[in-house]
Amino acid sequence: SRWAKQALYPPVVLLQLVPKIAIAPLLLVWLGFSLDTKITLVVLISFFPLLMSSISGFSILDERLLFLTRSMGATRWQTFWSLRFPAALPIIFSGIKTSATIAITGALVAEFLGSNTGLGYALLRASGQLDTEYMFAILVILTVIGIVINYLVEAIEWLLTPWQRRSADR
Repeated sequence: SRWAKQALYPPVVLLQLVPKIAIAPLLLVWLGFSLDTKITLVVLISFFPLLMSSISGFSILDERLLFLTRSMGATRWQTFWSLRFPAALPIIFSGIKTSATIAITGALVAEFLGSNTGLGYALLRASGQLDTEYMFAILVILTVIGIVINYLVEAIEWLLTPWQRRSADR
């Protein structure tokens, strides 16, 4: 809705402009060395790309289609579930792919700052010991994780957007 965008967009943009790496030590103080800190940092880092793609996805719909559904007597929810949401899904999934990739970086940074386990901790330790083979092995593992997550999101998109497959086959 226009009202929600006008009310929520400025604070969200302001939150996005704050460097997340600078917030990470504050999160450690507030939340401690727990999984909550890592999850919060990952959410803060990956939320904005998903939000922006969702906003774009919901705004690309042709106004004539909305007029058509209104003229046929469709309710707001019927229009949303039958028209707006399906039309926005491919763009939302694009944002999910971007956010998922950034989330790996966020998790790594969270482990750099306050962890004694995990790939981020191992990478930091290997870096301190100048163990390049171990660092490359960790980077390969992180890359494989990123690839698996990307393919997983693509598989879910393939399942949830069958009309995309039909239009691609033509």
